[in-house]
Amino acid sequence: MEWFKDNFTISDDIENIDLDVVLLLLSNTYWASDRTKETIEKSINNSMAFGVYDKDKQIGFARVVTDKTVFSWILDVVIDENYRGRGLGKWLMTCILEHPEIKHTSFALATLDAHDFYKKFMFKENTYMRLKKEI
Repeated sequence: MEWFKDNFTISDDIENIDLDVVLLLLSNTYWASDRTKETIEKSINNSMAFGVYDKDKQIGFARVVTDKTVFSWILDVVIDENYRGRGLGKWLMTCILEHPEIKHTSFALATLDAHDFYKKFMFKENTYMRLKKEI
């Protein structure tokens, strides 16, 4: 599926994902800076992946782990710092939340610093999912 806005495109086709760009984008985040290219590739292949593009250049990324029936976990939402402040992150989240394959599911995500951003999409803080098993 593809969405268009001005010169930008969002696509959920993993064939369009530029793995090197995603590696670079995630290497500049606090949550995924140590992920290897192989780990990122495997995570993309086992998720719904969304790319944000300025014409043919990938400038953003997100993925969703989902059963497409009950639950969807949003991860790795990132926009190239040179493109931030243009509403592309909001648009990306809107496309994810309205995607016909998952829009009927419950959504969750984890963030340390973007609470206000996600509250705009009706996400609420909770404490009952604060369990984690490290590998």
